[in-house]
Amino acid sequence: YVSVKQEESHPVTYALLQNYPNPFNPSTTIRYAIPEQQQVSIRIYNSLGQLVTTLLNNELRASGRYEITWNGTDDAGHTVASGLYIYRITAGEFVDTKRMMFLK
Repeated sequence: YVSVKQEESHPVTYALLQNYPNPFNPSTTIRYAIPEQQQVSIRIYNSLGQLVTTLLNNELRASGRYEITWNGTDDAGHTVASGLYIYRITAGEFVDTKRMMFLK
C-alpha cells in the first residue's frame, strides 16, 4: 500500500466504502470506518479468491474514519493484471467485502 490517513470524526457504525477511483490505474483509495478500537485487516483477492496482498494485517486502530491507498501491486511488488479484484475488511466481528476493477 502507499499510505494510511485517519480523519478526526468518530463514526457510530462500521463501514467499508467503495474504492475510488473505480476502475483505477495506477492506484485507488479504500475508505473505512470503525466505531471503537479494533484489530483491523484489509486483504485484496483476485477473482479466483486467491490472496493478492494484505494492506493491513490485524493492526490495532482507534475509533475513526480511515483511508488507505493501494498501488495495484501484489505482496512481491509486481503490478497485478487487469481485472476484477475483491477487497475485504475484518474488524472484530465486522466483515465486509467490495469489488473493484483494475485497468492497465
